[in-house]
Amino acid sequence: MGRAFVYVILGGGVAAGYAALEFTRRGISHGELCIISEEPVAPYERPALSKGFLLPEAPARLPSFHTCVGTNEERLTPKWYKEHGIELVLATRVKSADVRRKTLLTATGETISYKILIIATGARALQLEEFGVNGSNAENVCYLRSVDDATRLVNVMQSSSGGNAVVIGGGYIGMECAASLVINKVNVTMVFPEVHCMARLFTPKIASYYEDFYKSKGVKFIKGTVLSSLEKDSNGKVTAVVLRDGTNLPADMVVVGIGIRPNTSLFEGQLTLEKGGIKVNGKMQTSNTSVYAVGDVAAFPVKLFGETRRLEHVDSARKSARHAVAAIMDPGKTGDFDYLPFFYSRVFSLSWQFYGDNVGEIVYYGDFLGSTFGAYWVNKGQLVGSFLEGGTKEEYEAIAKATKLKPVIKDIADLEQQGLSFALSVSWQPQPLPLPPPVPIHGDSLELEKPRYAWHATAGVVVAASIAAFAYWYGRRRRVW
Repeated sequence: MGRAFVYVILGGGVAAGYAALEFTRRGISHGELCIISEEPVAPYERPALSKGFLLPEAPARLPSFHTCVGTNEERLTPKWYKEHGIELVLATRVKSADVRRKTLLTATGETISYKILIIATGARALQLEEFGVNGSNAENVCYLRSVDDATRLVNVMQSSSGGNAVVIGGGYIGMECAASLVINKVNVTMVFPEVHCMARLFTPKIASYYEDFYKSKGVKFIKGTVLSSLEKDSNGKVTAVVLRDGTNLPADMVVVGIGIRPNTSLFEGQLTLEKGGIKVNGKMQTSNTSVYAVGDVAAFPVKLFGETRRLEHVDSARKSARHAVAAIMDPGKTGDFDYLPFFYSRVFSLSWQFYGDNVGEIVYYGDFLGSTFGAYWVNKGQLVGSFLEGGTKEEYEAIAKATKLKPVIKDIADLEQQGLSFALSVSWQPQPLPLPPPVPIHGDSLELEKPRYAWHATAGVVVAASIAAFAYWYGRRRRVW
């Protein structure tokens, strides 16, 4: 028993939905594409789980956040896939893959063959047991990776209103879940081994701002230690969390966000692995030319840094999926993936965005006692990273463009003084005009064109951008004063 498709996407997360939309835009025929997912629902926007899904008022629920609403595009409901002739094979686990024979074997014994495979298997949440602590099966211990996880978390959270929650982990999941728990009137204590929250991205100064904000909402932080064991009652429900330093925390519920691991096991020994994921080239193509990998599972070359990285973020999943499909459908016109790493979060009244890399010298700007501040990272004389809290759409776009351009920074003090206006001025600068075509030569004579004075326009734009940047900077200063 088996089925055959031209294209198969293995994995039903964010990347699968964006890849499917790109395939349809590039004209695949009905019956050519299949998506295989362990989840029982069509691909959806995973960030909604730690944000809108957990809110007590007007919570997000499917089908409202199916892909690709995360980028304000079509919402791909099951009906959409059917109308476009895309086969959804849901609630199905693939137990083995043979990339040489181009086949996948499901847990039910069905063989699905392909000509081109896109691996979008994403990652799984790390379990407590992997760190020597038992208790993941307790009814009030929650993880957050799928809709089922989110539904369970909401049920436990609602039954724990007014009670105590212990959040294990100080990263994305920990911070966003802690905010949602507070909004749902649950008392929160966060526990993590690092010296501050979001340790992989935030500096101590930036982290301090967010920790102080969370504390003002009633969140408690216990840093520099880890979970040692869980105390349970006779029904197997967790009643307390015991930390390695001996602290005993009463708990009506526990939320675990201690990291993820890419789902690569099906392809170990068959494809080249690197950085914990599946190594791909600039076309998102693996060591087997018929297989591509995207999203959390892909280790790809980041042009901006000149090295291979694996990035765990929805933006990378969306864009790498689209690029892979472009490379498959139109290889001659598709260059290498040129990605600007991007991370963001929105909790409480806060909203931040980060672009690039957090290496090198740090330059802070803005009002850390107010609502808008940021930082630049300068490495080897160039701007390589930008962070901004409380920005506008235009300001976020400006720091993104400035980071992408990697401008030379000659004076750190001047960059600090300019602050956000530096990114705005850089982003407004016109790009170099293309060189004019060669003047055609006919015999011994030259055919001359009338001058176009393109430099007049360029100079005008530069002057206008400089004036606008000064006006913006002066306005911000006036507002601070």
